[in-house]
Parts: sequence; structure tokens; C-alpha cells
Amino acid sequence: MRIGIIGTGTVGQTLGSKLVSLGHEVTLGSRGKDNPAALDWAQRSGDGAHAGTFAEAAEFGELVVNATSGTVSLAAVELAGPERLAGKTLLDVSNPLVFSPEGEVTLDPVNDDSIGERLQRALPDTKVVKALNTVNNAIMVDPGSVPGPHQLFVAGQDADAKAQVKALLVEFGWPAEDILDLGGIDAARSLEMLMPFWLRLMRHYGHADFNYSIRTAR
Repeated sequence: MRIGIIGTGTVGQTLGSKLVSLGHEVTLGSRGKDNPAALDWAQRSGDGAHAGTFAEAAEFGELVVNATSGTVSLAAVELAGPERLAGKTLLDVSNPLVFSPEGEVTLDPVNDDSIGERLQRALPDTKVVKALNTVNNAIMVDPGSVPGPHQLFVAGQDADAKAQVKALLVEFGWPAEDILDLGGIDAARSLEMLMPFWLRLMRHYGHADFNYSIRTAR
């Protein structure tokens, strides 16, 4: 499959490298065509890896990933071009983290809105699916690095788009039974609000190599 990734940070590069290793063709998109991080990634990642602009990544992908920071996600997809994303699945892995000068973390939006919902409103002809924002980038593509069963979550309005994302997650190594469908895109609120708790857990453990394991009595 051809996959476009909007964002050239650690998350975008990690996802892109995994996808290329699985045989997909990936364009990693940035604001400018000559972005050094994207060009370096493409050179290191083999024949299936390309660098381009946000617009070129959106045009290229049969499925597109938003791997930008949540505070700039709307601006990034606007630069990508809503018309290039129309009819496609947009996998949103962003979090709305806002850091104060003192290092305190808040969320914007929070509680009654989410980045996932804002993207869906801005892109009514695109099928937005929220997933992967509750784990670090290494675990996204290597769930077996955390021993035992642990869960990942998806949310979105379109059942076929969620099925497409789930199939990709299974390729990453996530067991299908451990991918929990939480319903519509409004569930992105709760997934994004997990991040302050996740950051507390990271401080507690002293590392980010952990995930949530949900147990149920029935």
C-alpha cells in the first residue's frame, strides 16, 4: 500500500521505517520539500521511502497518517490540502499537549473536544481514525517489547476505515483481540486525556516502555 505520513519527527520516522520494512511505500511529508530530517530518513530507509511536502504525502497515500504535534495538526492538514485527503483514511496519532515554560503539561483541546474530532470536522470527506496515541513510538511498532497481553484502542466514525487501521496494526504485531474499538471519533477525547496520566506513569517508572492492560470479569 502507498502510505503518506504528515510529520517528520520521531513518531513519523518510526512509523515510516516500520511500514517500509513491511513492504509498504511511504512518503514522509514536511512543510518544505528540502527538510533535512525527511531527506535523511528517506536516504537511510531504502527504495520504498520518499521525502516530500505535506501536500505530496497526502496526495501519495492511499492511507495517510497524521504524526504531527496536536497543537499544529489542523494547520498541517490544511497545508496538505483537504481535497487530497478526501475519501481516504486519516490515522491520527497526535496528542494535544501544551507545555508551559516551567514544563507543566496541559491539554488543548480537552474534556468536550479533541484533536481527532477537530480533524474530522475540518475534513468532512475524510475518514479520521484515532489510534496509537496511548503508547510510545517504539511500542507502536513493536508491541511484543512489553510482555503479556496489553491493549491498543481505535475510535472513528467509519467502520471500514477502522478495519483498515486495525489490519495495519496487526501487521505491526498487535493481536487483533487486543485492539479495542471504543466507538465514534468522540472517544478520542478520553484517549487524548490519558496523556497526563501516561506522563505520570513515565515519571514513576523512569522510562516509557509500558502500556495499559485492561482486565474484565466477563
